[in-house]
Amino acid sequence: MSNTASGLPIGRGLLYLIVAGVAWGTAGAAASLVYRASDMGPVALSFWRCAAGLVLLLAVRLVRPSAAAPVREPLGRRALRTGVTGLGLAVFQTAYFAAVSATGLAVATVVTLGAGPVLMALGARLILAERLGRGGAVAVLGALAGLAVLVLGGGGATVRPMGVLLALLSAAGYCAMTLLTRLWGRDAEGDATRTTAGAFAVTSLCLLPFALAEGLLPHSEEPGRLVLLLLYVAAVPTALAYGLYFAGAAVVRSATVSVIMLLEPVSAAVLAVVLLGEHLTAATLAGILLMLGSVAGLAVGEARGVRRREEPVMAV
Repeated sequence: MSNTASGLPIGRGLLYLIVAGVAWGTAGAAASLVYRASDMGPVALSFWRCAAGLVLLLAVRLVRPSAAAPVREPLGRRALRTGVTGLGLAVFQTAYFAAVSATGLAVATVVTLGAGPVLMALGARLILAERLGRGGAVAVLGALAGLAVLVLGGGGATVRPMGVLLALLSAAGYCAMTLLTRLWGRDAEGDATRTTAGAFAVTSLCLLPFALAEGLLPHSEEPGRLVLLLLYVAAVPTALAYGLYFAGAAVVRSATVSVIMLLEPVSAAVLAVVLLGEHLTAATLAGILLMLGSVAGLAVGEARGVRRREEPVMAV
């Protein structure tokens, strides 16, 4: 079970996406610790996250160059792919942070991550001719229900129209990034490390002026701890997670990608209970189980669908 263009097996692509989703879920806890240890703002944190992630990826490419030479891509198309991916990432991250500021974490998370699978399913049908199917639709609905229960179960959320619009913009940026990654991944062999590094470079340039306005260099009474936290954010939920994400998104159906990425709030909720001492409520547990069941169902369906397509047809 492999994608003919990239050569990555579908099963490994699914595993990459699962690891990426779990790693992304640790970013929120790390960011909260960064805010406690310094006066760094969200845009500056996003800038340093991408800039430091870019440095780490370039270092990895120097130490471990690609074993196989990638298919040469026209310079214009490569620049377009890098630019669009980086802009999508910049819109995704920045609009989400702005939505959190405007309407709160709970509503921003539900709208951004909840709109993602819906927009992804529509875009994949129109652009990639990918059918979700009845089972896939049920899994998406189950995942959205689990997300709503998980994030809004505690109550007290306030909905503000501007925050909702910003969250929808964030979801649109994420969907554009994923759909184009899937489209280009089907058409030509891709280098996930190069794609990720290029996206980080564009995103860093987009965020730099806003980070300068917010305050690029933070003040901290614990500079050593701050540096370690920033290194973790740059290495695990950024360089590693996005590298795995771009590799997996190139071979797995877009709607499946969007639902698997809902593991991010699941991972964050589990981390909050295990490491931060938060209580495991019935709503939290129900939301986690709904979302994990939906992710597992879509992953199994993806693998079975590829296996059926690759089985030889018996002539009669």
